[in-house]
Amino acid sequence: MTWTTFHRRGEVLRTVLDTADARRDGLLPMDVPGIPETFGDELSLLGALQLRWHTRLSGQLERALMLQPLDTDEAAVAAWHATADELPGTRIMLDHYRADPLDDRMAAALATAVAKERVLLAAMVGRSGATTEATAVAGRALEDRARASYHPASPLDRGGPTGHRGPGLLGRIKAHVAA
Repeated sequence: MTWTTFHRRGEVLRTVLDTADARRDGLLPMDVPGIPETFGDELSLLGALQLRWHTRLSGQLERALMLQPLDTDEAAVAAWHATADELPGTRIMLDHYRADPLDDRMAAALATAVAKERVLLAAMVGRSGATTEATAVAGRALEDRARASYHPASPLDRGGPTGHRGPGLLGRIKAHVAA
């Protein structure tokens, strides 16, 4: 993959994320320009969105555990909430296609991703079991707790109807340096 292709893929993915956050209908925005050339099909796009979710969740878990090292379960729930707030359209799409996959390949890919996410949640907070399956069960309990207590932010709470995410990392660093 060339730098241009990689950069273009990132641009298209950012547009998909913004579109999903604005629409919040759970459907992959296959009408976004550049998707056929950069992702090809629904499964590839959904895989990229799942990877984005998983990466952000992992980072949020690390941050939450630094802030709440003694209540690891609460840190996991807070991390899941923060990720869902950051990627609301993505979370809705992942849930939609998990419940109603387009085909068996998508169902299998999402089942694998869900299992890995649950293992991540449990392992990061020290709830690993004797087997991967036992760890996934502990992770499911954390996920269920996070989902039950989650109250999604409205698009207006996120900076307007476009779902603008506010200042990025560079903007926050500049603001901190200026202060």
